Amino acid sequence: MMTLNPCSGDLPGVFGETMPFLCQGAAVTLQSAAGGAALAIVIALVVGLMASSPLRTVRGVARVYMEFFRGTSVLVQLFWLFYAMPILTGYQLDKVFAGVLALGLNLGAYGSEVVRGALQAVPPSQREAAIALNFSPLQRMRYVILPQAFVEMIPPMNNLLIELLKATSLLSVITVADLAYEGRLLVNSGSDQLIVFALMLVIYFLFSYAITLVMRFVERRAARMVGRGKPRRRRRATAAVEAAR
Repeated sequence: MMTLNPCSGDLPGVFGETMPFLCQGAAVTLQSAAGGAALAIVIALVVGLMASSPLRTVRGVARVYMEFFRGTSVLVQLFWLFYAMPILTGYQLDKVFAGVLALGLNLGAYGSEVVRGALQAVPPSQREAAIALNFSPLQRMRYVILPQAFVEMIPPMNNLLIELLKATSLLSVITVADLAYEGRLLVNSGSDQLIVFALMLVIYFLFSYAITLVMRFVERRAARMVGRGKPRRRRRATAAVEAAR
């Protein structure tokens, strides 16, 4: 059985001319988005926990980071890391690494506010129950607060990850050969710009939709783990009863 490779140069017409290059750019986009997302999630968790600390100094450090990176343009941060920092330090970052670092630092600042808000949203009664059970502060955070807050983090984190994916198009300004960069090269070389931009839209949409599907799955699993979702068998039984009625 013959399978169709969407990245093949054997595709008819303009698709065969453009898709190999767009697929190469899409792979770089995925690599940059995955690296930026991993860094952003780690930063968001650490800084979000710091922002919820009872220590004023720790909260202050977290707040300075959050306000600075949320209040400045990610494009300017990217320029600073790739162009300005070598002037100050004499060390040139790899362009993909500079892009991942800029995306992670910027979106991590937004994500840390999501983490802080989710931690604050856990009902005080849950904290009081953990104290009554003689849990240590670490045990309270690990077994009671974080699992419940994690469910609240997922929907806004889904939006942030999609924003991070779309922000990877900014890496083309420092000549990272991502999807946006390859698309621009194809248009400049004479390819049909309507088809090229349409293909780029479809590729970005598919990536974004894949992120949404994964995050919805994670959200359902997390909700069941803290008792907020119905078990799968119970849902099926309920559906069968409703159908019988």
